[in-house]
Amino acid sequence: MSDVSRRTFLGTTLAATTLAAAGYRIVDSHVHTWKHDPEFPFAPGANVPARDATPETLLELMKANGVSKTVIIQVIHYRYDNRYLERVLKQYPGTFKGVCRVDPLDPAAPDQLSQLTERGFSGVRLSPGNGASGDWIAGPLMPPLWKRCFDLKTPMTVLAAIGRMPQVAQLMEKLPDLTLVIDHMADCPVDQPRELEKLIALKRFPNVFVKISHTWSLSRQPYPWLDSQELVKRLYDAFGPRRLMWGTDWPILEGVAKYEQALTVVRDDMKFLNADDKSWMLGKTIERVWPFPA
Repeated sequence: MSDVSRRTFLGTTLAATTLAAAGYRIVDSHVHTWKHDPEFPFAPGANVPARDATPETLLELMKANGVSKTVIIQVIHYRYDNRYLERVLKQYPGTFKGVCRVDPLDPAAPDQLSQLTERGFSGVRLSPGNGASGDWIAGPLMPPLWKRCFDLKTPMTVLAAIGRMPQVAQLMEKLPDLTLVIDHMADCPVDQPRELEKLIALKRFPNVFVKISHTWSLSRQPYPWLDSQELVKRLYDAFGPRRLMWGTDWPILEGVAKYEQALTVVRDDMKFLNADDKSWMLGKTIERVWPFPA
């Protein structure tokens, strides 16, 4: 580890200690990392930004904002090659958790997931698109993969549009106690508020959690994105704070919002939240799903 990385790591550890003394630590539930490096080539056809999104840059942002730990989601740029993220997890043990990807069209995906959990991953992410190419979410390969998640006690994370939620519910009917995390409020459009009921319907499953991580993306207003806060308020009323988690979606949010705004919108500007609510949504809920060492 370089001197800069070591100083950043120590600073982050100090921030974690301070927040722990206050009763909880802030944990970011959703970021991505990548680096232009021939050792870890991007998938063919990947549309990768010219800039890198390194863990060192992320650690600086965490330190500056009092964020103690972070869950890194395998970025689509590498598709199902999880080796770069695996290296990051090994570089910074105890600071990051990693959520891998497996090929949902590969019958061997459950075994691949088992191998990846043995290599240090703590969840898997599926991303069915809106069109026919994403209809595999309702296909025969899903139940074995979801069952393997349940057997491994590995969280299933789903990035899907709101219209896919009934299909997600059908899978959950077979495994009602599976830990499932829905990314980004299922990207429910703010001008179609009734659609949110498709996500709210999942509240009947006790281990379904929702990331409220796209307030900045869904909103049609400037910060603090009051229109998308209305979606968060409805999810708060339905699920409660112990099943909601914030996240930045760094560095995807850059160009639309700042890292710190993704935090302050919850910490400072969601006026319907009390201090206990924030302790859950900013940290304790996330550590229910992805517990970090003390």
